[in-house]
Amino acid sequence: MTHKLDFDNMSVDELWRLHEQIGRILSARLTTEKRELEKRLSQLHREGEERDTELQNSPGAVRRRRKYPEVLPKYRNPNSPTETWSGRGKQPRWLVAALKTGRRIEEFAIAQAAAGKRGSRGRRQKGHASRT
Repeated sequence: MTHKLDFDNMSVDELWRLHEQIGRILSARLTTEKRELEKRLSQLHREGEERDTELQNSPGAVRRRRKYPEVLPKYRNPNSPTETWSGRGKQPRWLVAALKTGRRIEEFAIAQAAAGKRGSRGRRQKGHASRT
């Protein structure tokens, strides 16, 4: 039943009929596949709801949040010292406004954050290399 089609020798009308036939077959198959996937998705959704219900009803089942390390602020608004930014995520409005006026981000650095960058590694002093 599998025979090779010679597209080069087919007329435009024959090619167009073949195109329409392939379009109908693809449309039918895609519709069938979509229905099957939607059916499976709704089944998985129901199973997930059942599992959530079981977890909520079981004694001692308390969901705990994942623990994230504390992120210390690195930048402070000098006009309002309670406004700080850790350097993560979107920049706060006060910092964006200050940067637009030509100020540099280093001007807002908190002293502890700058000192913390050096860490416990210590500093090597120039001219004091150890020789063996």
